[in-house]
Amino acid sequence: MLRIILLLCILAGCQSCAKAQGPAAPSAMREFRAVWVATVANIDWPSKPGLATDAQKKELLAILDKCVELNLNAVVFQIRPTADALYKSDLEPWSEYLTGKQGKAPEPFYDPLQFAVDEAHARGLEMHVWFNPYRARHPSTKGENAPNHVVKSRPDLAKKYGKHYWLDPGEPDTQKHSLNVILDVVKRYDIDGAHLDDYFYPYKENGPDGKVLDFPDEPAYKRYVAGGGKLSRDDWRRENVNVFVKDLYNAIKAEKKWVKLGISPFGIARPGKPEGIAGYDQYTQLYADAEKWLREGWLDYWTPQLYWRIDQKQQSYPVLLKWWASVNTKGRNFWPGNFTGKVSDPEGSPWNSAEIVNQIKLTRETPGSTGNVHFSMRAFMQNRGGISDVLKNGPYKTQALVPASPWLDSKAPAKPSARADKGALTGALTISWKPGDSEEPWQWVVYTQGKSGWTYKVLPGSKSSLTLAGVNEDSHPQSVMVSAVDRCGNESGKALVKMP
Repeated sequence: MLRIILLLCILAGCQSCAKAQGPAAPSAMREFRAVWVATVANIDWPSKPGLATDAQKKELLAILDKCVELNLNAVVFQIRPTADALYKSDLEPWSEYLTGKQGKAPEPFYDPLQFAVDEAHARGLEMHVWFNPYRARHPSTKGENAPNHVVKSRPDLAKKYGKHYWLDPGEPDTQKHSLNVILDVVKRYDIDGAHLDDYFYPYKENGPDGKVLDFPDEPAYKRYVAGGGKLSRDDWRRENVNVFVKDLYNAIKAEKKWVKLGISPFGIARPGKPEGIAGYDQYTQLYADAEKWLREGWLDYWTPQLYWRIDQKQQSYPVLLKWWASVNTKGRNFWPGNFTGKVSDPEGSPWNSAEIVNQIKLTRETPGSTGNVHFSMRAFMQNRGGISDVLKNGPYKTQALVPASPWLDSKAPAKPSARADKGALTGALTISWKPGDSEEPWQWVVYTQGKSGWTYKVLPGSKSSLTLAGVNEDSHPQSVMVSAVDRCGNESGKALVKMP
């Protein structure tokens, strides 16, 4: 009997303690929601080369505002499409896609990347910058290359291949140059991620006779063999890419540990993986051992381009989704890419918006997959097939925090301090807060409990208050709590706000 009485006393004490601390708010949803903003061939931005600075800024702000409207939380912005720069660089020339002439700076001058980073962060969006490590000239390029572009300054590195020019991954100076370019951006800009897509060695092209061209890297391979190298040419090519990916990951972490490296390879590792999957073999054609990079953990997020319909059996979205999740043995963030631009595609074989909604649903239902990246922004800006409306009113109806990356940092910020003040005339509540320690938060989450339950709002780290507009006695929140989120996605404890 004495034990029962003691147990009841303990339980009563715990309940009193919980009551004093306030109600427990549910945690904000975790999901990566990103979109590629492609600049090659002016796919997404700017709408055409040579726009005036004000017009470029206006278009970029419209893109960022649309991301906020759709409750996305990250942008993947292409800044180096062809060994050129859509930012101020001492290593490579300004892009033709930006100003209409390679090497020409914007007039009046501004730095598009600095502008994009500042404006994205002001809106609570992560800014990931997208590099093509080897492509040096694209067929959509119209003008001459600038004198300091690698095609002219280092013809020993930039090889003509079909309609393209391509940096030779077998040349040590190629690896060094591309690493230096990416690290220069990591050092100078407050980016959240660096991103590579599926272009490693080039997709095969045919010559005038219709036969497949071999990539012209014979000189580099001969030097490798002469130096005692034993790998076959194909294995040597794969190892060149492996070394670059590994070195890039380590170099980024040495500079800024919180900057995430993401890779978006072709969506099929190899035909037959898993059984029944058929299609392009990136292992033998692009010399991309994508599965190895994931297995070794040389990245922080994995975005294979699963650009096929759910019912497309030999390239099935759900089958590939589950397979990639199963081989993610390091537990890296797995955020597959979706071909959202196929919705109402004017160039043929269009999808309807339900396909993308259902793919997001499958992603959410697959253990280990926690988000999606959409190609590309143009579909959202045009609201093709109502896709923007469908997402905004459906799966993206509420905001979401980017999933945490605990291998980078697992320590949560200190709980903030917060207070509420009631307006004398309006009765509106203003919630204000301060960090709990010296760490500057990346974001804040304000949780509010009303008559219909809990809701939350994710705010940029630059904010320090939120006014609950139109609050009166009938709609007065029962409870408000505030938490801080750091650059690696760790959320602090929730500070209960004392109501006035």
